Amino acid sequence: MKKFNFRKVLDGLTASSPGGSGGGGGGAGGSVHPAGSAGAAGTPREEVQETLASDYFQICKTVRHGFPYLPTALAFDPVQKILAIGTRTGAIRILGRPGVDCYCQHESGAAVLQLQFLINEGALVSACADDALHLWNLRQKRPAILHSLKFNRERITYCHLPFQSKWLYVGTERGNTHIVNIESFILSGYVIMWNKAIELSTKTHPGPVVHLSDSPRDEGKLLIGYENGTVVFWDLRSKRADLRAYYDEAIHSVAWHHEGKQFMCSHSDGSLTLWNLKSPNRPFQTTIPHGKIQRDGKKPESCKPILKVEYKTCKNSEPFVIFSGGLSYDKACRRPSLTIMHGKAITVLEMDHPIVDFLTLCETPYPNEFQEPYAVVVLLEKDLIVVDLTQSNFPIFENPYPIDIHESPVTCTEYFADCPPDLIPVLYSVGAKHKKQGYSNKEWPISGGAWNLGAQTYPEIIITGHADGSVKFWDASAITLQMLYKLKTSKVFEKQKLGEGKATAEIVEEDPFAVQMMYWCPESRIFCVAGVSAYVVVYRFSKHEVNTEIASLEVRLQYEVEDIITPEPEMIPPFPDASSQLPSLKSLSGSTNTVACEGTMKDSIPCLNVKTRPLRMPPGYQADLVIQLVWVDGEPPQQITSLAVNSAYGLVAFGNCNGLAVVDFMQKTVLLSMGTLDLYGSSDPYQRQPRSPRKSKQFAAGLTELSDSPVSLELERCKSPTSDHVNGHCTSPTSQSCGSGKRLSSADVSRANRRGPGRPPFRKAQSAACMEISLPVTTEENRENSFSRSRSSSVSSIDRDSKEAITALYFMESFARKNDSAVSPCLWVGTGLGMVLILSLNLPASDDLRQAEPVLVSPSGTVLTLKGAVLTFACLDCMGTLTHPPYEVWRDPHSADDGEKTRKRKLVMHSPSSSQDMGDHQFAVICSEKQAKVFSLPSQTCLYVHNITETSFLLRADVVTLCNSVCLACFCANGHIMTLSLPSLRPLLDMNYLPVTDMRIARTFCFTNEGQALYLSSPTEIQRLTYSQEMCDNLQDMLGDLFTPVETPEAQNRGFLKGLFGGSGQAFDREELFGEATAGKASRSLAQHIPGSGGIEGVRGAAGGVIGDLTRARIALDERGQKLGELDERTASMMASAEAFSKHAHEVMLKYKDKKWYQF
Repeated sequence: MKKFNFRKVLDGLTASSPGGSGGGGGGAGGSVHPAGSAGAAGTPREEVQETLASDYFQICKTVRHGFPYLPTALAFDPVQKILAIGTRTGAIRILGRPGVDCYCQHESGAAVLQLQFLINEGALVSACADDALHLWNLRQKRPAILHSLKFNRERITYCHLPFQSKWLYVGTERGNTHIVNIESFILSGYVIMWNKAIELSTKTHPGPVVHLSDSPRDEGKLLIGYENGTVVFWDLRSKRADLRAYYDEAIHSVAWHHEGKQFMCSHSDGSLTLWNLKSPNRPFQTTIPHGKIQRDGKKPESCKPILKVEYKTCKNSEPFVIFSGGLSYDKACRRPSLTIMHGKAITVLEMDHPIVDFLTLCETPYPNEFQEPYAVVVLLEKDLIVVDLTQSNFPIFENPYPIDIHESPVTCTEYFADCPPDLIPVLYSVGAKHKKQGYSNKEWPISGGAWNLGAQTYPEIIITGHADGSVKFWDASAITLQMLYKLKTSKVFEKQKLGEGKATAEIVEEDPFAVQMMYWCPESRIFCVAGVSAYVVVYRFSKHEVNTEIASLEVRLQYEVEDIITPEPEMIPPFPDASSQLPSLKSLSGSTNTVACEGTMKDSIPCLNVKTRPLRMPPGYQADLVIQLVWVDGEPPQQITSLAVNSAYGLVAFGNCNGLAVVDFMQKTVLLSMGTLDLYGSSDPYQRQPRSPRKSKQFAAGLTELSDSPVSLELERCKSPTSDHVNGHCTSPTSQSCGSGKRLSSADVSRANRRGPGRPPFRKAQSAACMEISLPVTTEENRENSFSRSRSSSVSSIDRDSKEAITALYFMESFARKNDSAVSPCLWVGTGLGMVLILSLNLPASDDLRQAEPVLVSPSGTVLTLKGAVLTFACLDCMGTLTHPPYEVWRDPHSADDGEKTRKRKLVMHSPSSSQDMGDHQFAVICSEKQAKVFSLPSQTCLYVHNITETSFLLRADVVTLCNSVCLACFCANGHIMTLSLPSLRPLLDMNYLPVTDMRIARTFCFTNEGQALYLSSPTEIQRLTYSQEMCDNLQDMLGDLFTPVETPEAQNRGFLKGLFGGSGQAFDREELFGEATAGKASRSLAQHIPGSGGIEGVRGAAGGVIGDLTRARIALDERGQKLGELDERTASMMASAEAFSKHAHEVMLKYKDKKWYQF
């Protein structure tokens, strides 16, 4: 009885609205109101018990995966065995064993020049381009800055921290060397001025300091290398130069022999010089390793600069000399190389990218022992490789980190949390077969830190689509990332021959196979890809290799309107008879108005050619069907803007700005292919004006707005480009490959100039339907944020601005019409104008007839409306539980067992009609870029409306599960992340998290279940975040430890005679030499000490405890000490001034003491 009453109440809801209940808060400016009478709106709330509250939500970053973007610096702790990489954007990535991966960022954003570990101390010093030094504490899971020192008058060029020393040597651009106490981060008064270091007779400045290192034999001697070729061996005790060496080529780096008697320099002419401390007048050995030896005995010709050299000794073999650069100038096309000289053997390792830095890993941290190098870490611009030095062929180690995400630029992402547990091992098993051979058989040497699985162990999979057509599946469980399987979608097409692009129907100049959209059903393992060249490929998963031909279909989607259409406002547009709109299955062309090809006009030609010969398909995902859109009357097919697949129905649907296509991938037939306007039938809800022939060929691109509403510039900023351009369905997120998505107009020449040589954008690759995107742009990559395109003049007779793209599709068991008593298969269609259409799917009654009888797609006549382009659909049952679309349980299509049991399809229908307890109505959740609505079905009454944003637009919206409940998660172009309860659309979270500074973030942001989300933070890195309070609380347990207690290895016993004759007799006390008592204080104006936020974090962590009080006291003391120091300096200055005045007064008094008054 209760159900009956509830149904009556829902059906009786009217459109009158009481006062709104609650606001959306923050920058989104949302509002929510039930769309019925007060009593009626209360009924569903009583019926559906919502469990989520605001305190379930909190946003924080979890982990960053991928290769550090624009790397600049490298450091390694040989005892802890952890690696640090600095970048141009001020980021530091610290890597240890797989799972130990930490990201931290300098607030200034200044480029990292150099990194130095305090070996086995759990600390790191970074020197940045803004002339600041920072001390990072690595003994906590999220490193923080303890101290900073900002140089005001000099620019930092080089730093050196001797092993087990607390004094850091800092070289500057002026040629001076300063010394910093690491513990207090205060500058010592001891300074080595450039004019004291060089000879007095030298007339020119020696240039910036490019190298500093203490002698392995004697810590009291410091080797200073200047850019112009001068090397000074400075005695720290006597404060004078012991020796000076000069060379007429600029120095790039210096390396010691471990005995401290020789050092090697690398120079700008590609030469290496070896110097002996006993005869510094000239190098005792000079070589140009890659220089050609001249016939007449002259000096070998100069080569490219050797940017860095390392000189490492071995006890039982010749020393290793390893350097980068130095190649001959005549081999311009040669790739960047690392050269390894071992004895007489010279090995050149060619790299795929320029070398940023390299480090040799040695068995000992002590510089005065045989180094015994075992590996070289090479940091490239876009890769990190480690070379095994212990084998003669120098193989590389297999890299366990996910740093090849950007192997081809990422164009779209999908994220699945809590997916079926058998998927990860299955994908790994088919992916493992493709592993490369030839790697070193040794363990990965960067093995520091500790990592455990943590509490959350549900399976997570991330899928990335790429510009070259490849798709990668990643195991993302427990905040790690490991590649499982790679699929190359381009293999189904014939390769384009060079120069053929213009002659064929190709619509994209570069990357014609770029993945634009992906749809994956984890339960049935059906995978579908939409490509930039207007095609869709349906894949099925099999564990067996198969040789087969690929089935292909061609679909003609045309946008045609004959008359001006003005709707009656009260009427719901009736649909024409379904049979008249169904295309003939023979022609596979859904257009009723096919025009024959005239002359050279392209018509009915697909953009790419599908391979016609039988193909060998390895185990994994195998292409089942390729569907291609074709050219129509000389117009290229428009890119696909929405995609949906359902394995239970055996259907795939996709749309673009021209219309919608529905294909039966079981029978390999086109069921429906029609323009968006035809979907409405004889009545279009919008007035569309005919247009005169267009004079200009320039278009601003975005998606449709109504043609009868002129828009001011200010309002234009609030508009969305619509989901198909920004929601992960566009082009490459890197500016280098796919560009912005269209050819730039002449107004965009300046943007094109910044694109770089040889990288054109798309030619005719996107819908021209639309307006310009206006995002808050702060980066130089703003060329990606506006799209424009030129096109041919042969277009249809209606202005493009009245085109209506299909922006969202969803297969569901639902009530298609108001008078339906039971759910049936439906396809929900959302458009760029906020219209929602429901199509009924008439499937054969039994599974036996599915392959033989046609599926009928017919209109239901139902049209719902929202503001803005539709982004997402979801369905809840009457209890408010998320109803999943039906699916077919996976079975291997090529299984050896061909019995009846395996051939029978097993369907899982989630529809509530199978159980009377589920109720006889459902909630439809629809979210557009401006608002969310919840409808009651079958009555089609709008129960709740939430206006999410007035001044911006949503880029992504997903209905997700969290804490056994369900909510709507939204990401807005103004940077806000919001969650709304379902079905009542109460705002639960609204946080200004991430300003959308470029299109890459907009295209790749996606939410998933269990409070997780991700986006591409740079062209090479994936940033994961959580919006769940529970995960934020547990994050500390999930992160790896960077520092683990390890005993520092003992120094080798040097022996009595070696100690007697091999070095200085007295121990070197740096404290005595550099401390304030001896060296005095440095000038306060030279550098400013800044206490770090690491101390503050420590206070928060230990708030209320003794440690917290002590830390607070220490910070206060630091600040007080700094103020006292400033006061002290001011007092000293005043005293000096007073003394000078006194002295002057005394001299005057003596001068006039014996003179009479009349002698003045």
